[in-house]
Amino acid sequence: MSKLKTMGITAGLSVPLLLAGCGSEEETKGNETANDTQNLGEALEYTITGIEPGAGLTGLAKDTLEAYENLKGWELQESSTAGMMGALDDAIKNNEPIIITGWGPHWMFSAYDLKFLEDSKGLLGGTEDIQTLARKGLEEDMPSAYTILDRFYWEPKDVEAVMYEAQEIPFEEAAKNWVEENPDKVKEWTDGVEKVDGQEIELVTTPWDTELASSNVMKEVLEAHGYKVTITPVDPAVMFQAIAAGEGDATVAPWLPTTHNAFYEKHKDDIVDLGENLTGTQNGFVVPAYMDIDSIEDLMPKE
Repeated sequence: MSKLKTMGITAGLSVPLLLAGCGSEEETKGNETANDTQNLGEALEYTITGIEPGAGLTGLAKDTLEAYENLKGWELQESSTAGMMGALDDAIKNNEPIIITGWGPHWMFSAYDLKFLEDSKGLLGGTEDIQTLARKGLEEDMPSAYTILDRFYWEPKDVEAVMYEAQEIPFEEAAKNWVEENPDKVKEWTDGVEKVDGQEIELVTTPWDTELASSNVMKEVLEAHGYKVTITPVDPAVMFQAIAAGEGDATVAPWLPTTHNAFYEKHKDDIVDLGENLTGTQNGFVVPAYMDIDSIEDLMPKE
């Protein structure tokens, strides 16, 4: 599926954790800005730090900026996941304010003390699930892989463990370590499943840490059952298109029912939905815990 690789967007997502202390004068100044709601918008230049333009969360963030009257004049700065994480790290090192488009599970919540801003309108999706989708015909073509994918389910703490370790080592190694350390969980997915001999299967994913963690764990499990697995990171729209067209075999990456709902509705008649593989995810505007702000409605409009 080389054409998917050209259509997709891959990204290097590992960000060094550079947590350093600040001078007392800088820290005091940073705290004053972070805790001054009136001047917060000016300090941030009325900007929310976002991720990739093609991300479902990016669309939700734009809708949110339009819906809240107190966010009049605020803008979303689109960048990349790596760029957003770098900006977050810089802000925390300097004890400065920042608002990002964030999601959990994510290793950022293990590395930093963060909080979601309350979203009273529920426009950022609230709690969601991550689904497993397959192309039509996969059950007949690869019954063993289909069974494992259908059984695949884990907890937010599991994926966060893989993601956090993958900041220091490759995702492949972090996934292998998790599989070796969780044999009982893996057995729930694989018990009684017949092995194959080198059959090729392609997992399509989005290029973000959460999905790279789950895809690499599934790759490790499927390869232990004799499959030759390729992981292809692409834009969410391309991911759904690939599964619907049969150009990719399966994905364990879609966030539903909100983040990727537009893509799901477009292609749902041409894909097989195997249900959730993780529950309890959350999207939202995220800030460092030292900021004295708890709700989106605490923000002030641009004058």
